[in-house]
Amino acid sequence: MNKTKFLRLLGMARRASKVESGSFLTERAVRAGKAALVVIAEDASDNTKKDLENVCRYYKVPFYIEFSKAELAGAIGEEERVSVAVTDPGFAAELGLILCK
Repeated sequence: MNKTKFLRLLGMARRASKVESGSFLTERAVRAGKAALVVIAEDASDNTKKDLENVCRYYKVPFYIEFSKAELAGAIGEEERVSVAVTDPGFAAELGLILCK
């Protein structure tokens, strides 16, 4: 996986307003059927990871546990974030391809 490429593309998705960040907004996007991909920080609390994993599995949204909170936040230009939901299917597909390599 090319970490730098992923984080840059995530930043582009954020600038295009195709990202929801933070556990509350991520969960809300998943439940509303808007999330196409979810990235959960590796250093998020176990309870937060479990909650987000469960909601993603229930609503059949692909998710990955990658990167640190600081890396995700740096990519989207925010303070530390435990999760990011990508709401655009095109960005989500490209990001998923990068993660799978």
